[in-house]
Amino acid sequence: MSVYSTLCFLAAAAMAIAFVNHKIGKMQTTIAITAGAIVLSLGIVIAGHNGWFHLEEIAAEQLGQIDFESFLLKGILGFLLFAGGLGIKLPHLEDQKWEIAILALAATLFSTFFIGGTLWWICQTLGIQFDLIYCLLFGALISPTDPIAVLAIVKKLHAPRRISTQIEGESLFNDGFGLVIFVTLFTIAFGDEAPTVLGVGHLFLQEAIGGITYGFVLGLLFHYLISSTDDHSMELLLTLGVPTAGYVFADVIHVSGPLAMVVSGIMIGNWTRYIGFSKESEDHLDHFWELVDEFLNGVLFLLIGMSMLSFSFHEEDWTLMVIAVPLVLLARYLSVKLSYVGFKRFRKYNPESVKILTWGGLRGGLALAMAMAIPAGVIVIPEKNIDVKELILVMTYAVVVFSILIQGSTITSMIEKAKAWEAKNNSDSDQTLPSHQQPETNPKS
Repeated sequence: MSVYSTLCFLAAAAMAIAFVNHKIGKMQTTIAITAGAIVLSLGIVIAGHNGWFHLEEIAAEQLGQIDFESFLLKGILGFLLFAGGLGIKLPHLEDQKWEIAILALAATLFSTFFIGGTLWWICQTLGIQFDLIYCLLFGALISPTDPIAVLAIVKKLHAPRRISTQIEGESLFNDGFGLVIFVTLFTIAFGDEAPTVLGVGHLFLQEAIGGITYGFVLGLLFHYLISSTDDHSMELLLTLGVPTAGYVFADVIHVSGPLAMVVSGIMIGNWTRYIGFSKESEDHLDHFWELVDEFLNGVLFLLIGMSMLSFSFHEEDWTLMVIAVPLVLLARYLSVKLSYVGFKRFRKYNPESVKILTWGGLRGGLALAMAMAIPAGVIVIPEKNIDVKELILVMTYAVVVFSILIQGSTITSMIEKAKAWEAKNNSDSDQTLPSHQQPETNPKS
C-alpha cells in the first residue's frame, strides 16, 4: 500500500473517531483522536500477543513508510502555523510582547538545562550510562511548547485574554530559539566539529531573524496580491500559496519556515483581513482555515497515538518514561514561576496564570519529530542494544501523550477559575480595544 493510501486510511480513521466522539463522547477532538489511536494500537498489540490476529507488524510497516519528521516539519507544519497566526490579534500580542519574549527565550533556555542536568544526575544515580549531552538534547527538544497542541486544545477553551495571548504567543515564537538550542546540542553530540559562539550566533540570525524578515516580505507580497482582486475564490486560493510554496522556499534559503508562517499569518489575519479581502472572503477566511486546521490536526494526532507501534520497550525505557513526565512539568513550573517573579514587578496578573501556563504548556508532534531526527545506532546500553534514539524517543512520547491526554483534558477547571476571577475583579484584560487599535473598515465591502 502506498504512502498516499496509508494517509487516506488514517484520515478516514481520524474522521471516524471525531464523528463518534461528537455523537457520544463530547471530548475535545484532538484529545479524542489521540486517545482513540492509543486504544487502537494497544488493541492490536494485545491481540497479537494472545494470537487472536497478527496486525502489529503490518500496521508498524505501513506507518514506517511515513517519514514522520518530513511529514510534519517539511509538510503540514506550515499550514498549521499559518492557520494559528491568522487567529492572533496583533494589539493583544503587542500588549504582551515582553512576557512572550521572556517565556519563549529565557524560560526555554532555563528549562533545557534544568531538564538535562537533572536527568543526567538521576541516570547516574540509577546506573544508566546516559551522557550529559544526550540529556541536554532531550531537554532542548522537549522544552519548547508545541504551537499545534496549544492552538488545537487550549485556544478553544477561551482563556482570559492575557493568559491566552501569552501561551499562544510563546508557543508560536519559541520554535526559532528552541531550534538553535537543539541544532547546537545536536552538532556537539553527533557532529564532527564543535560549534563556536560565532557559528551559533550566525545560525540564530539566519534562522530566527531571517525567518521573521522573510515572513514579513512574504506576507507583504500576498497582501498586495489578495488586494489586487475582488474574486473571493481567488482571494482564499491565494492564501494557500503562503504555507505551500512560501514554506518550501524558506527551506531553500535556509531560514525558519515556522517563524515565517507565523509572521505571514499574523499580517494577513490582522491587516489583509480588513483592507484586502472582499466582505465575502473575510466571512469565509476563518471557516476555510479552520477546516484545513481540523483535518490536518486529525491526521497528525492519530499518527502521534499510533506511533507507539514502532517502539520497542525495555525496562530502562519504562523507568525513564516515568521520570520524564514529572521532570518536564517541574521544569515548566519553575521556568514560568521565575519569569512571573519579574513580570509582577510591572503589572498585576490573574492569580491562575502560573498554573495555567504550566499545565497548558503542551508538547506534541514537533517534539516527536525532533526526537525521530536523532540518528540510530549510538548504543548506550550494549547488553540490551539500547541506543540514544530509543531512550529519547520513548521519553518524548510519554511526555507528549501525558500532555495531550491528561493536561489537555484537565485544564478546563483552571481556566474557569481564571475567568471567574476576571469577572469578579472587573479586569480590563478583555475590554474592548482602544479606538486607535480597532481594525480598519473593509474598503472592498
